[in-house]
Amino acid sequence: MLSEGMTDAVSLARNLLRCPSVTPADAGALGVLEKALKDVGFETHRVTFSEAGADDTDNLYARIGAGSPHITFAGHTDVVPPGDEQAWSHGAFAGDVKDGVLYGRGAVDMKGAIACAVAAALDYLAAHGGKPQKGTISFLITGDEEGLAVNGTVKLLEWAAKRGETFDHCLLGEPSNVNAIGDTIKVGRRGSLSGTIVVDGKQGHVAYPDRAKNPVPDIAELIAALESDPLDRGSDHFPPSNLEFISVDVGNPAWNVIPAQAKARFNIRHNDTHSQHALRTLIEERLAKAAGNRIKAHVVWEPSNADAFLTKPGTFTDLVIAAIADVTGRTPKLDTGGGTSDARFITRYCPVLEFGLVGQTMHQVDERTPLADIEMLTNIYRGVLDRYFK
Repeated sequence: MLSEGMTDAVSLARNLLRCPSVTPADAGALGVLEKALKDVGFETHRVTFSEAGADDTDNLYARIGAGSPHITFAGHTDVVPPGDEQAWSHGAFAGDVKDGVLYGRGAVDMKGAIACAVAAALDYLAAHGGKPQKGTISFLITGDEEGLAVNGTVKLLEWAAKRGETFDHCLLGEPSNVNAIGDTIKVGRRGSLSGTIVVDGKQGHVAYPDRAKNPVPDIAELIAALESDPLDRGSDHFPPSNLEFISVDVGNPAWNVIPAQAKARFNIRHNDTHSQHALRTLIEERLAKAAGNRIKAHVVWEPSNADAFLTKPGTFTDLVIAAIADVTGRTPKLDTGGGTSDARFITRYCPVLEFGLVGQTMHQVDERTPLADIEMLTNIYRGVLDRYFK
């Protein structure tokens, strides 16, 4: 159970939920965390990054202690839009509690987990004279994970590295659990690669097809060819990669015109058997083979910052599993499924595990989490800190 002196994770979570921090707005969320951490001795830094074509993003880095071992808790306070707020049974940004359940946008993804991590850290420090027994505790909190993710964690890590910060391990509070607290740890993620196949034809009147070249049947043929052969058979820790076409467009409003060009957009979620470069080469080779000399086609690739990664099992994973088992009695599954997260940036600096609340309602109307889950997660994080600094 939580100690009497522990800062209330639920109160902190409610204060965060009351900040309508829809990407890229901060709306005071980082200020809530900064005050809670600064009041107990954390050195805090608010850092804003800018990049052409993206919104300015405010970020928070806070640390206490010195040297190794250094554990950092990472997360994001930005949230997706609430959608139709009239459809919510409780205000999307009210932070209401009813029947032992906390409601609000970001309750599970992932303001709730951030509140748990901060509460656990403050309780640990209160029990150890206001500082770690040895080493460092820090927080890497961003405001653009749900957006373009270019002015947040990726740049905050670069900023920290230039200051000489080194991280030994990271816990990212994404909602990793599927059905119950303690059932899943994310130890990796598949990569993401997007592109557009462009097929050039010749525009003309539909009554005179001999004077035109229709790209629509051609692009349909290429789509079928690219989907016919698997990209791989999976790997030890990842399922097979999959290529999915998400739109086909010719930009033609007329009924009597053969279009000049057809485009098909696709996304690939790939495992660790491919690098981004190798995967692009593979797709281009398959496209060229299917097109032959008859179809004029090429691929336009989108910029990508989502490589596949894996945190291999080791002492840190064992430590987190033990903390989870102590609180929940469960042995979590080590999983690599789901979409992308900021862990793809953190893995370049240190081993990272994702463990947070149950993700059943993330991004939904009436996003919510039981208070009991907040208490369990706080106790798990507290147990991780005890083990980590022993």
